[in-house]
Amino acid sequence: MAFSPDTSKTTKVERYNSYIRRVNTTKLLAASSKVLFRATLLISIVLIFFFTINYHPLSNNSITSPHRHLSAFYGSGAAWEKQVRHSSTPRRPNGFSVLVTGAAGFVGSHCSLALKKRGDGVLGLDNFNTYYDPSLKRARQKLLSTHEIFIVEADLNDAELLAKLFDIVPFTHVLHLAAQAGVRYAMQNPQSYIKSNIAGFVSLLEIAKAADPQPSIVWASSSSVYGLNTENPFSESDRTDQPASLYAATKKAGEEIAHTYNHIYGLSLTGLRFFTVYGPWGRPDMAYFFFTKDLLQSKGINIYKTQDDKEVARDFTYIDDIVKGCVGALDTAEKSTGSGGKKKAPAQLRIYNLGNTSPVSVGKLVSILESLLNVKAKKHVIRMPRNGDVPYTHANVSLAYHDFGYKPTTDLSTGLRKFVKWYVSYYGIQARVKGESAAKNLA
Repeated sequence: MAFSPDTSKTTKVERYNSYIRRVNTTKLLAASSKVLFRATLLISIVLIFFFTINYHPLSNNSITSPHRHLSAFYGSGAAWEKQVRHSSTPRRPNGFSVLVTGAAGFVGSHCSLALKKRGDGVLGLDNFNTYYDPSLKRARQKLLSTHEIFIVEADLNDAELLAKLFDIVPFTHVLHLAAQAGVRYAMQNPQSYIKSNIAGFVSLLEIAKAADPQPSIVWASSSSVYGLNTENPFSESDRTDQPASLYAATKKAGEEIAHTYNHIYGLSLTGLRFFTVYGPWGRPDMAYFFFTKDLLQSKGINIYKTQDDKEVARDFTYIDDIVKGCVGALDTAEKSTGSGGKKKAPAQLRIYNLGNTSPVSVGKLVSILESLLNVKAKKHVIRMPRNGDVPYTHANVSLAYHDFGYKPTTDLSTGLRKFVKWYVSYYGIQARVKGESAAKNLA
């Protein structure tokens, strides 16, 4: 009789081996888990440490700049500092060292050139925003660079970079022209006006108050602060508590903020109320600029009249006259009286109108452009919408004349002739200007 083989011993051995394998696998998994846990913990600690040393508190810069990383890149290194120092060093005895904010803008670029040409040191600051075509700002930047004017690309709200600039250069003056411009755009993007015209101004004043020495500051307010004022011409003593637009309100806020920093910290502050500045290298959002463009393209143009059928008029002021006013204000600005953020004596606080003193209707503006371009406008006369624009501006500049000899000399026809000559040259459209009479006008 055959017997089956005894497999009980073999089965027991296999079961034992299987048990040992499971135990070893469990131990291996447990050991791996510990290693993985420790590695994860180590990586987390490293990341936390890295984040801590690179973190900048919101209290130092509550509004982040779109150029923060860019400015951080440029704001370091010997070559960058050399450019900053070279640009800001005056070339004439007792020359100024001026920080010009908004240097790639319309008024900023003209003022920078005027100061540099007379031997002052000029350092520009601009964020090159896209409110209008940035290529025009880049072209201005290129022009300034040929005169050895360096523009730092950064936002006013980048307090860290501003502080670094003041550490490198003992600025004697600041010409603060950076702002979010335009009355109508405020209805589309109101926050940009708060960020630039209020927060940006405060950011600059905070750095200036702590500087040693404190600089004298001349800054751009606006004729828009007169708002619904009915007195004519507009004088600095007229009421300015009825702004008709958010833009005007932010500029009025700037005037009150300037008073505060003057009173508490001894900063010398001069505000300039510009009246409708125009001329070569101007802003494309201004009527004279886009009227010229539309006329050359045979497009219709809208000419506003008031709600009671009166003509809209502006005190158009040519850029060269505005530059003379800015330079005059800088030349007569007294030194700030504070040090290290503490006021030691009363400081100068001024506000001036800078205008042409001769309001011209928008219809007359169009007629002059028609003559210069030898074209006939397709006019659409419509009532002015309620978008913050005011129907009439007229500057009384007697105070500026008395204090620093401000006297505008360019009438609208002469100024527009110079603008059109620049316009057709810059955009390469001379061939589209019709007739010999236009060519003579542009000569």
